[in-house]
Amino acid sequence: MNRTCWYNVAGLDFSVALPEEWDAVNLLPSFKAFRRETPLGEVLFSFTVTDSLGTVCDKVLLSETTNDMGHLRLYLIYRKNYLFEISYGDGPVHSMFVSRDFKEARAYIYAEEPELRLVLTSLLRLMFAQAALYRNAISVHASCVAFDDGCYMFLGRSGTGKSTHARLWTESFAGCSLLNDDNPVLRVMDGTVMAYGTPWSGKTPCYINEGKPVRGIARLEQKPSNHFVPLYGIERFTAVLPSCSSIRQDMNLQDMLHETLLQIVEKVPVGVMECLPDKEAAETCRLGFESMKI
Repeated sequence: MNRTCWYNVAGLDFSVALPEEWDAVNLLPSFKAFRRETPLGEVLFSFTVTDSLGTVCDKVLLSETTNDMGHLRLYLIYRKNYLFEISYGDGPVHSMFVSRDFKEARAYIYAEEPELRLVLTSLLRLMFAQAALYRNAISVHASCVAFDDGCYMFLGRSGTGKSTHARLWTESFAGCSLLNDDNPVLRVMDGTVMAYGTPWSGKTPCYINEGKPVRGIARLEQKPSNHFVPLYGIERFTAVLPSCSSIRQDMNLQDMLHETLLQIVEKVPVGVMECLPDKEAAETCRLGFESMKI
């Protein structure tokens, strides 16, 4: 028997059904602020831990990567659905079967796995990122700070200093605070682009169930001096796209991602922040956004 818990992230409800002997509070501590007694609206997806996925045939490997979530393999199965596999070192392989419309996920997870928390949070992160695209929402690899009446997002390749730049903002400007340090969600709501905190925040424990209007997005580049470069037209789209989460091989998901991202970059200032890891970079970036106010 499973016990079902409800969560709401970025205004989107989903259910997680775990075996009764599993403690959801301890296994999903970062989800505490997002838990609900009942769903608030239409359910985005259901995630169920099962005792077996059965025999999976006719699977085609689409991608294989190793990142902060673990070693991941993505398969197309039965020519229409997806199978995610995740593992750590020489440990067991955990599997998640996903319907093509991302409304249902069934996961087979070894309870003895030392990284059980990471397995659960990673599979839910993968599921949410795809399902959210159906609701004009995009999971973004970025750091995000709340400041004044809105928020600002910092993108870039790993190691470019997203977390450092976010910290510089919180140290430099009174009232500035961290909203999320790894995977905020962008969503277009009634014509306004909002950024939401999520249960996924990388190595920084920042799990805030709040949303703020987005006032600016900056792609960071390490340079020997601080300089903000405003972007316009298609440059905005291409600057943000690499940081958006989705299955690249799924054309339907890509179409939804592109459509939503186009709406976002039409409404939000986007620039490249060439920077050093110092407080002057934070001030230069803030002034750059001020000059671009739409």
